Amino acid sequence: MGPVTLHVVHSDDVAWFRDNLGSLRGAAAALGRRIGLDEQRCGEIALAASELVSNLVKHAVDGAVVLRVLRVGDEAGVELVAVDRGPGMADAEAAVQDGCSSVGTLGIGLGAIARLADLFDIHSVPGFGTVVAARFWSTRGAGRPDAGTSRQGHEAAAAGITRAISGEEVCGDAWATRVDDGDGRQSVRAPAGRTASPGLDWSALTGLGTRGDTALGTRGDTGRAWATGTAVGAAPAMGAGPAIGAGPALMVMLCDGLGHGPMAAKAAETATRTFRGGGARHPQDAIQEVHVALRGTRGAAVAVARIEPAAERVLFCGVGNISGVLLGAETHATLTSYPGIVGHQMRKLRSFVHPLPPGGALVMHSDGLTDRWSLDTVPGLLSQRPVVVAAHLLAHAGVRRDDASVVVAKGAW
Repeated sequence: MGPVTLHVVHSDDVAWFRDNLGSLRGAAAALGRRIGLDEQRCGEIALAASELVSNLVKHAVDGAVVLRVLRVGDEAGVELVAVDRGPGMADAEAAVQDGCSSVGTLGIGLGAIARLADLFDIHSVPGFGTVVAARFWSTRGAGRPDAGTSRQGHEAAAAGITRAISGEEVCGDAWATRVDDGDGRQSVRAPAGRTASPGLDWSALTGLGTRGDTALGTRGDTGRAWATGTAVGAAPAMGAGPAIGAGPALMVMLCDGLGHGPMAAKAAETATRTFRGGGARHPQDAIQEVHVALRGTRGAAVAVARIEPAAERVLFCGVGNISGVLLGAETHATLTSYPGIVGHQMRKLRSFVHPLPPGGALVMHSDGLTDRWSLDTVPGLLSQRPVVVAAHLLAHAGVRRDDASVVVAKGAW
C-alpha cells in the first residue's frame, strides 16, 4: 500500500432541529457570526438552511437537520446535515441540477446549496431516505480546509454524529479523532495555549430554553493470531506494547457517558478533551488516560481504535457497551468490548488486532443504535463519505429513548 494522508475535522456544539425547523435559518446565521464568519457568508448559510428546511417540509418523512461547528486548527466552519426516512430519490445527482422539481417549483434549492457550500454531498435511496451534507468555512478559495476536494475526492478520514435522548438539550455521547503522525507527534491537538471553546448558548440561538490497563504484547511470531482478531498481550505498564506500525495512524474514540443529561455530557466532554490532548499511541493506553480523567464523574463506556493503513491493521480496545464493526466489500467483523465503567472500574484490558479490509470502514456506535442494521439495505453506502454513512445509520438504527452516537472512519486504504 502506498503512502496514505490522514486528515481529521473536529466537531462540537451540536444542535438538532426536528419539530422546530422554522428556527434553523436564524440559528445557522447566528452560529456563523458566533465563530467569526462575515455577514455575506452568514447570509449564504442562512439561505442554505432555508432551502434544506423547504425540501424536508415538501418531501421528507421524519426529517431533521443537524447544525454544528467544525474546526481544523484555528479554522472554524459550519456544517448542516439533513436526514430523513423517505421517500428518497431515484436520481439524487439529477435533483441537484437547476430546474429539477417534483412539485412544480423552480427546482433550484439543492443546486443553490451546492454552489454556496465549500463541500456538498447528497445520497438517497428510494424507500429508505436521503442525507444532504453542506459545509461552510470562513476562508474561501484555495485556503479553505476543503480546498481541492470534490464530491468524489478526498474527505476527512472520520466523521460522526451524536443525538440527545428526547427531552434533553445536551448529549451524553461524544466522539473524537486525532492523527498520530508516525513519530509520536499528535498532529490534531489544540494549539498551544488554547483552551477548549465554551459551548454555545443554544437557548439564545434556538429559543428552546437552557440546556439544562493492559498493553499489547510483542508481536513476535503471532502474526496469525493478529490476523484473526485474537487478543494479545498482558503487560501492565503503559507503552509496553508492540512496536507501532510504520506511517501515520488514525486514532478514533467513542464515549457514552453513563445515563443521560448534563452529568453524562460532562463525562463525555472530559473524555473527549483528554483523548484529543493525550499522547497515548496504543488504544488501551488512551483508555487508561481517559479512565484517570473520568474519576469523580459518573463514568462512561469508551472504545478506542487505532487504524494503521500502512500495516493494513486495526488495533481496538473497548470498555462498556460500545459496538465496533469492521466492514469490507464482503466482510463484517465484530470488535469486542469488555464489561466495565471507565472512570470507576475496569477489568484487565485486552486489545485486539484485526486486518483492515481494502476500501473498508470502521463503524463504532453507542447502544443508542440497535445492532440490527445492514449495508445490504442501503446500496452503495460504503462508498459514501463518512458523514453520510454516519447520518444514514443514526437515522435508521438510532433510538430516541437514549443518547445515540456513531462514528465512521474510512479512507484511501
